[in-house]
Amino acid sequence: MKKISCIVPCYNEEESLPIFYKEICKVAAEMAQVYNVAFEFVFVNDGSKDKTLDILRSFAQKDSRVRYISFSRNFGKESAMYAGFQTCTGDYAAVMDADMQDPPSLLPEMYKALQTGEYDSVATRRVDRKGEPPIRSFFARCFYKIINKMSDADIVDGARDFRLMKRKMVDAIVSMGEYNRFSKGIFGWVGFRTKWLPYENVERVAGTTKWNFWKLFKYSIEGIVGFSTAPLLLAVCIGLAFCALAFIGIVFVIVRALAFGDPTSGWPSLVCIILLCSGVQLMCTGIAGEYLAKTYLEVKHRPIYIVAETEEDLSKKELTQCS
Repeated sequence: MKKISCIVPCYNEEESLPIFYKEICKVAAEMAQVYNVAFEFVFVNDGSKDKTLDILRSFAQKDSRVRYISFSRNFGKESAMYAGFQTCTGDYAAVMDADMQDPPSLLPEMYKALQTGEYDSVATRRVDRKGEPPIRSFFARCFYKIINKMSDADIVDGARDFRLMKRKMVDAIVSMGEYNRFSKGIFGWVGFRTKWLPYENVERVAGTTKWNFWKLFKYSIEGIVGFSTAPLLLAVCIGLAFCALAFIGIVFVIVRALAFGDPTSGWPSLVCIILLCSGVQLMCTGIAGEYLAKTYLEVKHRPIYIVAETEEDLSKKELTQCS
């Protein structure tokens, strides 16, 4: 019997988890009858400050299919997804959000597509951005256009993390043990045959989103830096252009001084030019610094996450209490 592992990163999702669990159990029961597949639910508690961990413990106590990993602090969704990939044991793995924005009802269609043998992964993408602020939608579209021009990774506009993958793709993702992770880029970089499943945007069933504009902006910068060196090339080109302009300016000043003397007027323009050049230098230094910072974090070989508790610890605790 084939097994599907559902990886669910959670951060302060106490309101959404009961709704999600009820729905995913319903879908699992239907697929068990139709496709004869088993399920494994891998919840990753990313340092939640609410009752998320208590809810996961209760799930694990009553359902043997439930596994959970609880981090020692908030390491971020990327780390939570990686922990899920490392832990899952299924022949297939699905990444899903607990807020129901990734509808579990799509899983049967995704699994059916994989059974044709034509694809290694079925991924989802939003066909619209209903309910999203217009300014965020505008910058999101700009980001996808920019990163696809800069990077070799194929990143589809509107792509979600929600996808169902075969084991060989999961193993390929796990093999990329980099500290600075950008899953949309990693999914595209490892390749494999992917079918895109469009669906309309779904609002959260409960709770509030943890992503604001600033966090999304930083996440996009990490994606560009992680999967493209084009910004460094841009900095080099800008530097060469300003060197050429400076050389032309020197020649112009020398010719003007020889022809018309050496007037002292024009210092406000000179100040503006100096400020402009300094700003460009700082920008280019910042670009190089961003790459150096990522390299610094990589060479330190820090763990991507630290586990504080799993369902195995809960079982050991229960056995100790019984004895």
